[in-house]
Amino acid sequence: MPLNNRQAAEPSNQRSTIRVPQPDKDPAISTDAFFGRLTRIRNVILPAPARARLNTGRGLLGGFIVVHMVFLVFAASVSLRGEAFSDTFIYRDWAMAGFNDANLTGGPSPWVYPILALIPMAIAGVAGPGPFFFLWVLMTTLLNGWALLKLTNRGRDRNAIPAAWWWLVFTLLMGWLGFARVDGLTAPLVLVALAYGVGRPFIASVLLAIGTWVKVWPAAVMLALFAVVRNRILVVLAGITTTAGVVALAAAVGSVPKLLNFLTQQGDRGMQLEATFTTPWLWLSVLNVGGSRMYMNTDINSMQVDGPGTALMSVLMQPLLVLAALLVAALTFWALHNGKVSGGVDRTELLLAGALTLATAFVVFNKVGSPQFMVWLAPAVAVGLAHSWREWRVPATMLIVIAVATYFIYPLFYDALSHNNPWMALVLTIRNVLLVVLFLWSVRRLYLLGKKTPAAAPALKES
Repeated sequence: MPLNNRQAAEPSNQRSTIRVPQPDKDPAISTDAFFGRLTRIRNVILPAPARARLNTGRGLLGGFIVVHMVFLVFAASVSLRGEAFSDTFIYRDWAMAGFNDANLTGGPSPWVYPILALIPMAIAGVAGPGPFFFLWVLMTTLLNGWALLKLTNRGRDRNAIPAAWWWLVFTLLMGWLGFARVDGLTAPLVLVALAYGVGRPFIASVLLAIGTWVKVWPAAVMLALFAVVRNRILVVLAGITTTAGVVALAAAVGSVPKLLNFLTQQGDRGMQLEATFTTPWLWLSVLNVGGSRMYMNTDINSMQVDGPGTALMSVLMQPLLVLAALLVAALTFWALHNGKVSGGVDRTELLLAGALTLATAFVVFNKVGSPQFMVWLAPAVAVGLAHSWREWRVPATMLIVIAVATYFIYPLFYDALSHNNPWMALVLTIRNVLLVVLFLWSVRRLYLLGKKTPAAAPALKES
C-alpha cells in the first residue's frame, strides 16, 4: 500500500510527527500579554491617524526638532547669561585654560578623558566662554540627527522609524545627561557604527575606535564587533589606523606623554555612590551602620561611599570588570561558533546582543556609576528595535524605566540622595536591580542565539 494511503487508513493517534527542535524558544517566559496591554493603551492615547502621521519620515523629523529645540533653547538662554551647565562648566574651564593643568586652579585634570574628547571641547570654546554651552548642545544635536538618518535610511525605512522614536523618547527622558556630558557625543557615534555593523565592519570599527578615544566605553562594542564579523583583520586594521592617527595628533600638539593618562588618572578612586556594587554600602550609610558615610571627592568631582570593605571592593572592581568583559566576549564567540554549526546564526543580531551585554557589563561591574552611563546602553537597543522590534521590546522597556529612575536620581533629587534620603536610596536600588536584570537578560539572549536553529522544516510524517 502506498505511504499516503496507509497514513490515511491509520488512526491519527497512531501516527507520530517528526519536527525540527527549536531550543531557542522558551514558552515558559512570555511577555505577549504585557505588551498587548501596552499596545492597547497606546492605541487609546494615539488614534490610528496620529500613529500613521508619526510613523513617517516627516513625522519623525518633527519629533526630532521638538525634542532638540527644548535643549537648544535652554542652552541658548544659559549661554546668553555667560553660563554653562553641569559638566560643561568643567569642560569650558579646560578649554579656556588650553587643556593645561598649570592654568587650572583645581579640580579634575582634562586628561581624565582620552585625547579626542578634548576636540569637541575646543570646538565649543572657539568663540570664547559665552557660547560654549550652546555650541556643545548643537554638536550633540547634529550627531543625534546623523544617527537617526543612518538608523532610518534617511526616513525611508518605515520599519526603523518606531526605533528612532524610541531613541528620541529615551533621549528626552535622560535629559541633560545626554546633552551636557561627553557620553552624549559618543552614543550617536556608536549607534551609527552599529547601523553599519557586520556589513561594513571597517567603517564601523573606525567609528568605534574614534569613540573609544573620546570615552572608553565604545571599546566594549568594538570587542563585540570583532567577535562576530567574518573578516576580523578589518576590525584590527581600523583600530590600528585610527590609533596611529591619534598618536600623530598627540605628537603634533606635544601631548604624547599624556596620551594614556586617562587609564591612570582615576585608578585610586573609591566606590561611587550610584555604582551597582555600592548599593549595600549605600544602605549602610542611610541606616548609619558600621560608620559608612557619603563624601565628595573634590579631586574628581565625584560623590563616593566609604565604609567597611569599600577599599577592598574598590580594588577588586577593575579585575572583576575585565573578567566580566572577557566572559561575555567568550560567550559571544561561542554563540557564533555554535550558531554556524547549527546553521541558525544571525551575525547582526549576535553583534547587537553582544554589544548590549558588554556595554551593560561595563556599567554593572564598574565602580564608577555616573548617571550618564545609562546612555551607553541605548545604541544597541535602538538598532536592535529596528532589526527586530519583537525581540528587543523587553530591554527597550527596561531602559525606559531605567531612564526615568535615573532622571529622578539626577538631576531632580541628587542632593537628597547624597544626604541619606531613604526614598531616593530606594529609587537608586530599583534602578541598579534593573541594570542587573538587563545584564542577565542580555546574557540569556546571547546564549539562546548560540543555541538557535533554522526555522523548522515542514513536518515529516512517519508510519
